[in-house]
Amino acid sequence: MRKTMQRITPFLWFDTQAEEAVNFYVSIFKNSRIGSIAHYEEEAAKASGRPKGSVMTVAFELDGQEFIALNGGPLFKFTEAISLVVNCETQEEVDHFWKRLTAGGQEVQCGWLKDRFGVSWQIVPTVLGEMLQDKDPGKSRRVMAAMLKMKKINIEALKKAHGA
Repeated sequence: MRKTMQRITPFLWFDTQAEEAVNFYVSIFKNSRIGSIAHYEEEAAKASGRPKGSVMTVAFELDGQEFIALNGGPLFKFTEAISLVVNCETQEEVDHFWKRLTAGGQEVQCGWLKDRFGVSWQIVPTVLGEMLQDKDPGKSRRVMAAMLKMKKINIEALKKAHGA
């Protein structure tokens, strides 16, 4: 990990799949790596009900962004109230992240998906924000209408709607 600590670090609570999830995520994003792995010592194992010696936390980076994953047990589940946004410059990037992150997961709507661990992601082409903020309200309305019909975002279809 970096020498200076990132000010805000997303902390993801898994039941028992933290290490599996981290390996999955690191395989998808460039400039990513696993940092430190901490295991449950006797006292923490007793307090949490987790097996002594099992993985407690995994510190990792995805494209330079630091995260920590915890095996905290089944008490809490992921919801769409929090999602991770992946900004993409090209359709190739959108397709790559969409295909990999939906494997074993679920396609939702408007660029949203749930991965096989229940984490919500938004795979968003950067051009979408530009088109939605167009000074011509007709263009931005058409882009929004087109996007609302999509699961995975299609940049060409958005450009068509924008220019129509």
